[in-house]
Amino acid sequence: MPGTGVMAAELDLDFVRRRFPALGDERTGAWAFFENAGGSYVPHSVIDRVRAYMSETQVQPGAPYEASARAAERMADGQRLMAAMINAEADEVIIGPSTTANVYVLAQALRPLFGPGDELIVTDLDHEANNGAWRRLAGCGVTVREWRVDPSTAGLEVADLEALLSERTRLVCFSHCSNVTGVFNDAARITELAHAAGALVCVDGVAYAPHRAVDVKALDADFYALSLYKLYGPHLGLLYGKRQHLLDAPGQNHFFIGEDQIPLKLNPGGPNHELTAALAGVADYFDALYGHHFPGPENSLNRRVAAVFGLIAAHEEKLGRRFVDFLSSKPGVRLLGGRTGAAEEGAPTFSFLVDGRRSADIPPRLEGAKVAIGSGHFYAYRLMEALGIDPEDGVVRASMVHYNTAEEVDRLIRALDSVI
Repeated sequence: MPGTGVMAAELDLDFVRRRFPALGDERTGAWAFFENAGGSYVPHSVIDRVRAYMSETQVQPGAPYEASARAAERMADGQRLMAAMINAEADEVIIGPSTTANVYVLAQALRPLFGPGDELIVTDLDHEANNGAWRRLAGCGVTVREWRVDPSTAGLEVADLEALLSERTRLVCFSHCSNVTGVFNDAARITELAHAAGALVCVDGVAYAPHRAVDVKALDADFYALSLYKLYGPHLGLLYGKRQHLLDAPGQNHFFIGEDQIPLKLNPGGPNHELTAALAGVADYFDALYGHHFPGPENSLNRRVAAVFGLIAAHEEKLGRRFVDFLSSKPGVRLLGGRTGAAEEGAPTFSFLVDGRRSADIPPRLEGAKVAIGSGHFYAYRLMEALGIDPEDGVVRASMVHYNTAEEVDRLIRALDSVI
């Protein structure tokens, strides 16, 4: 899609925010929303696509009559565009109900390909979605080895992975970005090391994809998972797999669906119709941002998205540095991951503890100021245990995305300053 705007030095927040109806609503718009890591707002373009599908083509797709053919076409467009966003082909992408469900199905599909003596590596940093399903394979004779966080940094050290890798390693599972600390892992380096050992990788990109462009081919990932409802879309998960891996994995759908029918054979029940069609609205949104901020043509959706994320990263860095400066000034506050807010180190997702305070007690005290943050273990239960934190109480988390403003961060800071 050719750009129509003038190249911008920074993200146009007014243009961005006008595209999210929740930000203009008299109820939700009154809140400063900082639980984006749990699920983002969606733009008009996504909502319009859901409405159009359900109003005009709410029929069983795939038949030759007009409404059914249009339904199938809209679903195919949604899948194709999400694949294009991450530089994949449509048949390499599974659109399922969630990342947890997608990875579970993948683990069951790969299970027959592993045997006694084979080793899988998982971490104690990650969200359970790319963790528990793999650990369960220990019951099938596979050895599961744990890549453990350094408690002093709340992060993973590549040297520790190198010590775990061997000729028996078949799969390494890790996150591109922690959903708790917000710190990026060097996914390209980790993938390179795993491949050198003869292993595959399964990368959890859920906390990464809302903040940076994903290119699965450049990364050379074997499997890559993300949650589209955290990427400004409907509540769905996306799982990428290299085509040959998907063909090799035994099907998990109905018996009459052929082993060459990818990705359907790895998507029990098939994709949600109206929400898959609505995914085209995510591409619409990024195209609108590209067209507004950049003047020249760019034929690749992946590259248009990458250009937009360059502006997003710069904006989010300003928000993150502002918030980290505040937390660093507060005695008795422990920010996990030793963050500075710099764009190169991670996403603007920040988790912290306050001496002598229960994490669960803090978010409710910000509600009077209409500031929304969260607390808990955020499905990184093992990380809490590794860091000596009570998982049942967990941490306080504030997570920002590009539609948040500096003024909203200041509201967050003022509200926290009054209670911690």
